[in-house]
Amino acid sequence: MHLCSIDQAVEQVLSRLPAHIHMGLPLGLGKPNAFVNALYARVRELPERRLTIYTALSLGRPPLGDGLQRRFLEPFVERVFADYEELDYLADLRNASLPPNIRVEQFFMQPGSLLHSEAAQQDYISSNYSHAARDINAKGLNLVAQLVAATPEKPVHLSLACNPDITLDLLPMISKRRAAGETILMLGQVHAELPYMPGDAELPIDAFDLLIDEAEQRRLFSTPNMPVGTQDHCIGLHASTLVRDGGTLQIGIGAMGDAVAAALLARQGDNAGYRALLDELDTGPWHALIEREGGLGTFAQGLYGCSEMFVNGLLVLAEAGLLRRPADEQGPVVHGGFFLGPQAFYQRLREMPLEQRARFAMTRISFINELYGQEELKRRQRRDARFINTAFAMTLLGAGVADQLEDGRVLSGVGGQYNFVAQGHALEGGRSILLLRSWREAGGEVTSNLFWTYGHCTIPRHLRDIVVTEYGIADLRGQTDSEVIARLLAVSDSRFQQGLIEQAKEAGKLPKSFELDARFTDNTPQRLEAIRARHARLFPEYPMGTDFTAEERDLLRALNWLKSKFKLSEVLELGKAALDAPGPEGYQGHLERMGLGAPQGLKEELYQRLLLAGLAAT
Repeated sequence: MHLCSIDQAVEQVLSRLPAHIHMGLPLGLGKPNAFVNALYARVRELPERRLTIYTALSLGRPPLGDGLQRRFLEPFVERVFADYEELDYLADLRNASLPPNIRVEQFFMQPGSLLHSEAAQQDYISSNYSHAARDINAKGLNLVAQLVAATPEKPVHLSLACNPDITLDLLPMISKRRAAGETILMLGQVHAELPYMPGDAELPIDAFDLLIDEAEQRRLFSTPNMPVGTQDHCIGLHASTLVRDGGTLQIGIGAMGDAVAAALLARQGDNAGYRALLDELDTGPWHALIEREGGLGTFAQGLYGCSEMFVNGLLVLAEAGLLRRPADEQGPVVHGGFFLGPQAFYQRLREMPLEQRARFAMTRISFINELYGQEELKRRQRRDARFINTAFAMTLLGAGVADQLEDGRVLSGVGGQYNFVAQGHALEGGRSILLLRSWREAGGEVTSNLFWTYGHCTIPRHLRDIVVTEYGIADLRGQTDSEVIARLLAVSDSRFQQGLIEQAKEAGKLPKSFELDARFTDNTPQRLEAIRARHARLFPEYPMGTDFTAEERDLLRALNWLKSKFKLSEVLELGKAALDAPGPEGYQGHLERMGLGAPQGLKEELYQRLLLAGLAAT
């Protein structure tokens, strides 16, 4: 092991590796950005050298945009991300200025961030997360570089911490190639704020050929918790009824994942209120399913978490005592492959005693995302598994869409979704649950997220299982096509039901005499908002905490309302909203935060009026 500076590490890599460097980087948080930027800068000036980067989820600050969005985001981003070092290759991908001798191949993208990057779209690799190590190794990988954690309690070890996921799967492949005479370098960069995770994630310090341990540290990337609206809360509430006490739980990042965690907390901590709310939501049509697969009672045995991503919601559930069933006797309560979350999430892990941190076992992705290999053990641990993932669209025949737009552009990636759906079918007592917002609104236009057909799917319809929307639960497993259609119609938004019914009938997939049961024809946002008003305490806006100030929370609601209701091109509608806006009384702090306390000129006056309209509406 060679202890070195960033510049020395770059020199070592250039001198010891061939002209074409094939560098593997962990997805998400575990990238050593300072080293990556230094190597990238050197290679771009050396046209005789080539660099291919293999990775996923390259994280960057959100684009500031302009107008009101920029006024809101700029101070927030500066406060939350501070001196986080951006990846230079990511900026060049976005700006179409990647050097000709450098390529970036990713199997998952920060959702929506690279839709307009031709280089990123053309060099996307559609691989299951569990196959990423195999595919990267086959490309000729000769450098693995990642952030690692250190602790005085384990002086001769380092931890892969947030990202043992692919690296642990790569190590046996690397060893085999090294034995055959290939040069493959392992580089680690220690980060003082990265929580040291014991167990499988630990490697002896001499497993690294190069180790960067410099005093200067930039802030870790974080993902601030976003607000959870009525639609997502209702999705989470329905999904929570399918989780069985003593079972296994997987959830993802984002508002819908937070909503599931919040509903499980309510089921445990306010069971009477939880049941009363579900009565109003009318879960009667799914009573038998809930009784058979889940339950409404509190968790006497607790849950075990098996999730490729160890998310903030799982940590909150563990802190509340819901996630407490060990995988084995005295074993961890969570197995995770990687983690990413808000700054408070990292801090809570860092402040835990090491033996308590060991309850959250970070390990190889092949262990979590697949059943083969230690299958008997995994089947025993993953009893009554509920693998809960999200989709942004579904077809009425049960195919799920989660990664790619109809025109072929990749929104994010397949990741591990297929893995978990397949496990849901393969495990006795297991179920795959896809969460879906039944409708969306942008620029004043409301559209259905349930389609008769869609030009692409992530989960084929032969793997259809359970779909949950804000209006209820559709159990699709083993059902005929006509029954699948009927069950999805029952949880779709009533504004679109008739049109979807007509399309299904025209295709001969529904009887001409079919009529939707009357109890499903009042699936409206207005009904759900009325229920929310009567049960406000069970609809927390930020159930997992927040980095936003009180004023920023108000402003975010106002800006989201403006975005959903108006298109910037609709000058007349914008003008009417501005004219109808209230005065600034009571909103002075909000206006000051946006730099609009004393507007200068017509443009700023319009911004102020629009903002006041949004604040008044929300």
